[in-house]
Amino acid sequence: MEPDPNAFSPGSNRSGLNRIQFLLESLADLDLNLKRLGSRLLVLKGEPSQVIIRCLNQWGIKKICFEYDTEPYYQALDIKVKDYASTAGIEVFSPVSHTLFNPADIIHKNGGKPPMTYQSFVKLAGQPSSPLSPTLSSLPPLGDLGGCEISHVPTIKQLGYGDIQQDEFSPFRGGESEALKRLKESINNKTSQKHKLLGKAVFNQSTIILTILMCELRLLFRLAVRSFVMFNNALLGKWLWKFELERDALWHRVIVKKYGSEGGGGLLSGLVGGPYGVSLWKYIRKGWETFSQFLEFKVGDGSRIHSWSDVWCGLVPLKASFPELFRITRDKEAYVANHLQEWVAAFEKPKGDPSAFLKPETTILSPYLKIPWNDNDELLVAWRDARTGYPWIDAIMVQLRKWGWMHHLARHSVACFLTRGDLFVHWEKGRDVFERLLIDSDWAINNGNWLWLSCSSFFYQYNRIYSPISFGKKYDPNGDYIRHFLPILKDMPKEYIYEPWTAPLSVQTKAKCIIGRDYPNPGQLWLF
Repeated sequence: MEPDPNAFSPGSNRSGLNRIQFLLESLADLDLNLKRLGSRLLVLKGEPSQVIIRCLNQWGIKKICFEYDTEPYYQALDIKVKDYASTAGIEVFSPVSHTLFNPADIIHKNGGKPPMTYQSFVKLAGQPSSPLSPTLSSLPPLGDLGGCEISHVPTIKQLGYGDIQQDEFSPFRGGESEALKRLKESINNKTSQKHKLLGKAVFNQSTIILTILMCELRLLFRLAVRSFVMFNNALLGKWLWKFELERDALWHRVIVKKYGSEGGGGLLSGLVGGPYGVSLWKYIRKGWETFSQFLEFKVGDGSRIHSWSDVWCGLVPLKASFPELFRITRDKEAYVANHLQEWVAAFEKPKGDPSAFLKPETTILSPYLKIPWNDNDELLVAWRDARTGYPWIDAIMVQLRKWGWMHHLARHSVACFLTRGDLFVHWEKGRDVFERLLIDSDWAINNGNWLWLSCSSFFYQYNRIYSPISFGKKYDPNGDYIRHFLPILKDMPKEYIYEPWTAPLSVQTKAKCIIGRDYPNPGQLWLF
């Protein structure tokens, strides 16, 4: 936890200052609770595995108990301690308690592979284990500590951090006691439960807090749209027209190869192919029988039939439901090899789900994309240091640096912006920034969310973007959140607060903020 002068923010080589302070407060709270039970927290200094092994030897330990950890960094530490304990004849008790379920058990139940959806995980996991044992009223006293140097939980200054020159600090204290207090307040706060806003600005001693006031959690960017809209004959006709017209197109051949054969009698004259039989094609065949009676080819190439923009099922156009196929249709001159260079195409479809083809969350191709990430670290630094020129994005990143926390939809916004939304910087670089600065960072959640939000895995609707302008405007039209964390824009009129570069020079002058001089112009990003 000692200061690292080479880090991009105050803190150690692994954690920012807010995170270190939060961990120290958590340790101090643990120590206080142990003392109430007649024990205490022993703090030792040094390389973790070496210190623990030395104490095991000097204290004559016969049994060691520690929580099983899922993070690779700590698993490596655990292995060192277990190896020593095994050679020294020390019993090891390492239960799974960091997670409700043993990850290894879940993977084993799924045939050696991790489940890729929440629904499959819940089905595999089942009910959690029995509740914890009753709270202890006391703990056994400490034995002889030998010659090991024991200290108390250090303060931030004792770790080598001097006076921190910062105008605002995280309002969140660490520790179990504080967490239980907040949980109780949240449960008892009936007023906040009645609100259905995702967030609103609250003034409290001149501090604006993006307060979470949610009764029903309804994410604007859901992984799946479950509603099903019955086929419209007109849409079916347009789709069949396009399907018949583009018989040589790659997307046409992909569908025929997987789901049906054309035979010699025209469209869909053959039997439905594929191993499962798709009910979609039964609807199309039935519709074709009626539609073909009125079909008449006229002069023209059908280019004005915009079937890809039609909403077939769910709430999005066909091109958004099946972006991979739409991409192929737009590249008329491409060969299959051109696409296989970028895709490892797995033509998969869940067994027993004949309508899966209709669901927007299911794609006819399951590609593992080789995403052309941008290696320009100056873009990463501009995002990290709140210099993108987009006030909504920059305000969030300032809050992250000052508080070590932001609302989960704010996290979604900046993660999308860094990766697939705008800058196309590799998600791992953004993950590392979050890992360092967030006080509530969790290794598994952090990696999983970045994979999801960058559309690198789990989620492939990459055209669903969190707008850096309109998204925040929906919930804070006056821009109070931006004014607080970006005071340089505090006098900017609300009609320009989310896109100040559009403000006339006279307005910028009156607001004492000239874009490109006092605050970045987003166009400067593309000069890097």
